[in-house]
Amino acid sequence: MIHFEWPWVIAFLPLPLIIHYFLQPIENVNEAALRVPFINEFSSGIEGEHRVDVQHRLIWFAIIAWLLLILAGMRPQWLGDFVDIPVSGRDLMLAVDLSGSMEEEDFILKDQRVNRLTATKWVAGKFIERRVGDRLGLILFGEQAYLQTPLTFDRTTVKTLLYESAIGLAGKATAIGDAIGLAVKRLRDKEEQSRVLILLTDGTNTAGAVDPLAAADLAAREGLKIYTIGIGADEMIVRSFFGARRINPSAELDEKTLKAIADKTGGRYFRARDVEQLEQIYQLLDELEPIEKDVQRFRPQTALFYWPLAIALVIMISVLMIRNKVSRYVG
Repeated sequence: MIHFEWPWVIAFLPLPLIIHYFLQPIENVNEAALRVPFINEFSSGIEGEHRVDVQHRLIWFAIIAWLLLILAGMRPQWLGDFVDIPVSGRDLMLAVDLSGSMEEEDFILKDQRVNRLTATKWVAGKFIERRVGDRLGLILFGEQAYLQTPLTFDRTTVKTLLYESAIGLAGKATAIGDAIGLAVKRLRDKEEQSRVLILLTDGTNTAGAVDPLAAADLAAREGLKIYTIGIGADEMIVRSFFGARRINPSAELDEKTLKAIADKTGGRYFRARDVEQLEQIYQLLDELEPIEKDVQRFRPQTALFYWPLAIALVIMISVLMIRNKVSRYVG
C-alpha cells in the first residue's frame, strides 16, 4: 500500500495562486526605439493563436510540475507486508588470530592445501550466516587487538570484513589477553546471560599488555562466556634437501591456557586439527548457544518520491527551454 510520510506538505498546494494574487506583475518598461506601423504583419505568426496556444500549454505543464513537486514532498512510500524477524538478543563476538603463524599451510580445503586463516574464514563464514537474530561483532588480533566490526545484525558486513582480513594486519605476534580485554570492554554494557566470545588462535600469548588469565578473570566477573578454539594440525610432512620428515606445526599452541580461559568463564575449549573438526566445532557451538525464537515484526518500506521529483524536474527544464526559444524568436 501507498503511505505518505509527510502528508502536511499538501498545504503548500495553493502557494502559487497566493503569490499570484498578492504580487503584481512587473510591467515591461522597455520600449522600441523605432516604431514600425506594420510590425503586426511581421509578428502575426507568433502573436496569433499559435503563441497563445503555446503559452496555455506551458501553464498546464507548470501546473503538472507543481503537483508532482507537492507529491514528492509528501514522501510517498510503498509499504510491504509485515515480515517476522527472529531476534535472540545474544551478543556474540568473534576474535580471530591474524599472527604470523596463521600462515602455516596445514589444512586441506577442497583438495587443496591452504593456510589456517583461509580455513578459518571458510568455516567461520558459514557459522556467521547461520546466526540469524544474533548481534555479531569481529575482533582481529595479532600483536595488538582491533575491533573490526562493532555488534550488529548485519551478518553480511561481518562476513565480508572477516574475508578481507589478512595475516599480519595486526602484527606478527599474538596478544590473546588484549583480545579478551577488548571483548569485555565492548560487551560490558550488554545484557548478562547473552554475552559470548569465540576466540580462535593457533599459538601462545607473546604480546599485549594484559595477561590472558587475568583477562579471563575479568571476563568471568562481567559474565562473559568464552569458547576457545586451538587451531592447527598435530603432524605435518616437510620435504627438504635431506628428505621428508614429520613435524608438529602446533608445538607452540598453548592448550593449557586456552582450557583455563574457557573453564574460568563457563565456556569450553575445542581443538581443531583439520577443516572437518573445525566445522564440527562451529556446529556444536550452534547447539551450545542456540538461536532463540523471539520475533520482531518489520514492515519493509520503499521510497517512491524520486519518481515524481524526477518527472517534475524534466518538465520544468522543458518549459524553461521552450520559453527561451519562443522569446528569442519573438525578439
